[in-house]
Amino acid sequence: MADSRKIDIKIDTEVQFVPEQSDESVDRYVFAYTITISNNGNVAAQLISRHWLIRDAEGHEQEVRGLGVVGEQPLLKPGQSFEYTSGTAIATPVGTMRGSYQMVTEDTGEKFDAPIAEFILSIPRVLH
Repeated sequence: MADSRKIDIKIDTEVQFVPEQSDESVDRYVFAYTITISNNGNVAAQLISRHWLIRDAEGHEQEVRGLGVVGEQPLLKPGQSFEYTSGTAIATPVGTMRGSYQMVTEDTGEKFDAPIAEFILSIPRVLH
């Protein structure tokens, strides 16, 4: 029965420009991103930490590591999802984010990374 274990974490992203917190005159562009983490496998897994690479259009990169997300380390049982919103600021109107969540299975303690595909940070009407 052990070979029927399936680890399948899906990560969806949605980005929104936050003009009221941004200031173009000082090269500060703030974006909110909403992440939905879904456990599509049959093994419960807990999110332990995060790793982000945030890059602006000039190639400057910020690396962010930390425990959990928004102060939580959610345990996702099969079929469950966890959604949260956070934010970042970059110095250009366009940039990218990518990264991974470090997770551990509830049953065996197996550690694995759930990759977060690169997504675009862009103020409205800059990219089509």
